[in-house]
Amino acid sequence: MAANDISTNALAPYWMPFTANRAFKARPRLFASADGLYFRTPEGRRVIDATSGLYCVNAGHCQPRIVAAIQEAAGRLDYSPAFQFAHPQAFDLAARLAALAPGDLDHVFFASSGSEAIDTAMKLALSYHRLRGEGHRTRFIGRERGYHGVGFGGISVGGMPANRKMYGAMLGGVDHLATTYNRERQAFSAGEPEWGAELAEELNRILALHDPSTVAAVVVEPVAGSTGCIPPPKGYLERLREITAQHGILLILDEVITAFGRLGHGFAADRYGIVPDMITFAKGVTNGAVPLSGVMIRKGIHDAHMTGPEHLPELFHGYTYSAHPLAVAAALATLDVHRDLDLAKRAADMERDFANLMLGLRESPNVADIRPIGLMCGIDLAARADGPGKRGYEVMERAYHEHDLYIRVVADTLVVAPPLVATVSELDEIRGRIAAVLSAVS
Repeated sequence: MAANDISTNALAPYWMPFTANRAFKARPRLFASADGLYFRTPEGRRVIDATSGLYCVNAGHCQPRIVAAIQEAAGRLDYSPAFQFAHPQAFDLAARLAALAPGDLDHVFFASSGSEAIDTAMKLALSYHRLRGEGHRTRFIGRERGYHGVGFGGISVGGMPANRKMYGAMLGGVDHLATTYNRERQAFSAGEPEWGAELAEELNRILALHDPSTVAAVVVEPVAGSTGCIPPPKGYLERLREITAQHGILLILDEVITAFGRLGHGFAADRYGIVPDMITFAKGVTNGAVPLSGVMIRKGIHDAHMTGPEHLPELFHGYTYSAHPLAVAAALATLDVHRDLDLAKRAADMERDFANLMLGLRESPNVADIRPIGLMCGIDLAARADGPGKRGYEVMERAYHEHDLYIRVVADTLVVAPPLVATVSELDEIRGRIAAVLSAVS
């Protein structure tokens, strides 16, 4: 079968994730190669990438230094066991990440996906409290419209109904903060909305219901990304940090999307001037080239585990592909590229221009709200009377087939998150193509 063969028989065996499989296979949307800001289709069309793949290709596709690092690693060390053995570059990467992290997030536990990272962080929270004699701290608090991957821990603290409804009771002892989104009060805001910091006080209500001493951790995305880019209100995250610290509750920031420059800083935690107890990361750490994720962990949490007999594992947890040599090589090269191109500063410098371009779509047909922050933006479209998600799906299809544009769509929300190497003129090109698609969709 040729590489570009897209016959029905070729498509049938692959059950695609988070995909309308029957609709896709009736009219496929395929990428065969990529370079910089563009994908190339099997027939040779150049499609501009308005969402950095899935929020991860911050340095542009097929970045030569990252490609070379992966190639070199594949010829040197194809695999190294992660249990009781390691390879030197894994320690190099952990040290570099710890140096970039805020505060005393000095230790890194590696995994392969955001889902694995959040489950790791939740396990660490439980084991930390147990080691300190507070094993009664077993509850977690997530947030409505939050996304934390697809493991049972992640969907339990997550708050997206479609990701939860088929899987029963999930983890017990989980509660949820309300979403911070209020269209009437926040519509068409650039950056952090002025209204909504007071919503953090709901955490005190939930803690009073369950007793703070039973809660292990609060888990939130700084910007709710997968639900359609919902920025935190001014002061909201800072208040969550205050409340959790007051009660000895860990704060876990899921930065799978926001880390590595997306908000104009190395981490969202830096933008908001807070030090959480753990940060989960993935996606941008390897520029999407090889799966890698991890948890950045404060010194006190790490040190609490360094007890017991020295010949036994301090944490009975891990993954076959933790710190995989190819992934580590990709991550080290990615960090070099980010440093040399100063991509976080580049994103910060372009944030205002990007916001103005996105907000310029306000008068396009069916636009209900636009929420830019950093170099990401959610564009809500009014749902059709015949069903939610249909207008968004048509936008996605027309964008690819008719306007050579790849854009992430969640129901009727478009998510724009271009590579951080984009120029203002390329951001304007993305805006123009979005405008053309919106004008064509009824």
